[in-house]
Amino acid sequence: MALKKLGQILLDLGLVDDEQLKEMLREQESREGQLLGQIGLKLEYYSDEQLGEALAEQWNTDFITLEGRKIPADVLQLVSNTMAQLYRIVPVELRGDQLTIASYEPQKLHIADELKVLLGLNVKVAVATEGEIAKFIKKNYEEEDSILGLIEQADSDSDLKAAASAAAAVGVEKMDIAGAEALADSAPVRKLLNMVLLMAVKENASDIHFEPFQDKFRIRIKADGVLQEIPDPSPHLAFPITTRIKVLSNLDIAERRLPQDGRIELLSGGNPVEFRVSVLPTLFGESVVMRVLDRGVVSLNLQKLGMDADILESFRKMIHRPNGIILVTGPTGSGKTTTLYSALSELNDIEEKLITTEDPVEYDIDGIVQVPIDSDIGVTFAAALRSILRQDPDRILVGEIRDTETAEIAVQAALTGHMVFSTLHTNDAPSTVTRLRDMGVPPFLITATVEAIMAQRLVRRICGNCKEQIQPDPDMLADLELTSDEVVGKKFFRGKGCDICKGTGYKGRLGLYEFMVMNDELRALVARNASTEEIREVARKHGMITLRDSGMQNMFLGNTTADEVIRETILEA
Repeated sequence: MALKKLGQILLDLGLVDDEQLKEMLREQESREGQLLGQIGLKLEYYSDEQLGEALAEQWNTDFITLEGRKIPADVLQLVSNTMAQLYRIVPVELRGDQLTIASYEPQKLHIADELKVLLGLNVKVAVATEGEIAKFIKKNYEEEDSILGLIEQADSDSDLKAAASAAAAVGVEKMDIAGAEALADSAPVRKLLNMVLLMAVKENASDIHFEPFQDKFRIRIKADGVLQEIPDPSPHLAFPITTRIKVLSNLDIAERRLPQDGRIELLSGGNPVEFRVSVLPTLFGESVVMRVLDRGVVSLNLQKLGMDADILESFRKMIHRPNGIILVTGPTGSGKTTTLYSALSELNDIEEKLITTEDPVEYDIDGIVQVPIDSDIGVTFAAALRSILRQDPDRILVGEIRDTETAEIAVQAALTGHMVFSTLHTNDAPSTVTRLRDMGVPPFLITATVEAIMAQRLVRRICGNCKEQIQPDPDMLADLELTSDEVVGKKFFRGKGCDICKGTGYKGRLGLYEFMVMNDELRALVARNASTEEIREVARKHGMITLRDSGMQNMFLGNTTADEVIRETILEA
């Protein structure tokens, strides 16, 4: 049955008249994304409670009041503080396997679906006011959930411990699937894993690592490019947690000898979040790494990548060229894919045919044809690229040039009038030329096709809340290859450590960029097989800022620390 429009319900309830509704609709047109009900609230046409009753009628559910309502402790414990804060909901009642929650956004149907997956319960949504929900969460979830507390609960759960011990005694390979699923679906395991996943999303983490060893089970979260360890759960929790992850990502829980890959999809705050799951058999169980892909965190906009204005202007000119190769280089996790996606987003218009081939496709972009690599069935970068060239593309993104065959086809594509974007793993921009030569690409083809090379790194940004100026010590200056005379008048900063940055002194990351644009002099050097050092020297003469120089500029501006610059650019001196 089609939903009745909220505007009509507000009219039927006598909360607004025709003129007021027209005013609300005009206001909504001028404020893209603003909900009609919230506009009426701001115009003071009705109260929170009246809007809640109208929403409840629209979505055919109940409107409830939380003030003075007694909710059993066991119901409250079903939803953690992190979960309540993230989804802005309150658990109200549990009947059998159906949990009723209060939400002020009943239109967000994904909330019930995700809670069903996370909690293993059917979920019914009732409506309450935003103010009451915020007040209830503050009052009843005063203490921040402690990951240590959840680990202690799981460790001390006698039924779980006995079941895990029984599984270990017979060997998990011999354990029946129903028993493994029951173990993985136990409340302590669900709560602990939910907490870790939501914590990762909340802290903008990039990866979660679950690592079994002989006498311990370690969980680490990578945030701002650095792995952070949380308290170790007992080793007997390794199998239930790993199995729970495999259940959520639709993997074969009976297969423990072969690597497996899967994914879990959730919505957080309205933004799609995907966990790419990799399971790897090890000596003491299965190691699991989950890559967190949160579209709400990644901004595919060149303007927001933090490039220097001159580099940004030059990069934009290059990506709009009709043909050639533009390479982005750096280690894994340095933001190469984000830079290329941002470039494609800027080029994405109706007049251009854009095709990508990636392993895997990390973010789907509307208007761009994206081809996933699957080596098991022969869809390699080289094979995909050959087929892409028959699809009449204007611009092509090759996820990575891994071998000579892919490099040769990319060069041929550039020579035949296509713009090709791709990535390589090299230390800096000048050494990329040497890498291409080592892969068997003739120097004359490099000079004919490569237009520009971007090298990049990500460094941690100093926490703005606890930033303080410091005096550099001689060892620090020596590592930066600076003398005391060269830093006269310069300022050095660090983060002291606070609650906001969890004592690390860092919050967020920023990019360091080294952009080498090919010119006649550089092409002549490449043609005669000049060394990386010669190419770097000439590129700097023509204005290229090295990664080390970019890092020091940001260091003196107070954006990052000397330690970060040294850590990420030590090879670039």
